[in-house]
Amino acid sequence: MSTILWLIIAYILGSIPFGLIIAKSICNIDPRLDGSKNTGATNIARLCGTKYGIITLVLDVSKGLIPVLMASAWIESHLALSLVTLAAILGHIFSCFMRFKGGKAVATTIGAFLALSFWGTVFSAAMCLGVVALSGHVSMGSLTLALALPVFMLLTGNFAYVPVALIVMVILFWRHRDNIYRLARGEENPWVKPKA
Repeated sequence: MSTILWLIIAYILGSIPFGLIIAKSICNIDPRLDGSKNTGATNIARLCGTKYGIITLVLDVSKGLIPVLMASAWIESHLALSLVTLAAILGHIFSCFMRFKGGKAVATTIGAFLALSFWGTVFSAAMCLGVVALSGHVSMGSLTLALALPVFMLLTGNFAYVPVALIVMVILFWRHRDNIYRLARGEENPWVKPKA
């Protein structure tokens, strides 16, 4: 019963659309209708400014971190914690507060995996940031994170979380399918627009 309760809590917390709340209440903008039409930190930063993008990022990371971290104090099963992790991530993607639509869940994934494997996630996030810095594309960094997570779960000895990392990798690639198409065609917008 406790596992089911934590799955519900994780899903509801993951569903909270912080980017939408911030953009509409502070900037009077619906991010679903402007920019990349995404409620994630990248689009909020572009529409409302870097400060609000960072706030969105921190909150989206937290809604993955908090339920998994709290559940880990009550649940010992690696499988159950993996399911709680998926619940938080799927909550962001299929938010019950946005008619079961949502974002790409990269920040929420980072938060959830920080609770499962701190160093494995830190190394994966570092690779993500490095690729963003080199390429200028947040989407490319996100895809790198997706690929790195199962590898670093393995390398840091968190073998029990390799399956959920592989599942999340597939989910993140699926959520970024439009970005992958644009990257392949050279049409993806960089994080920082080049000077004219």
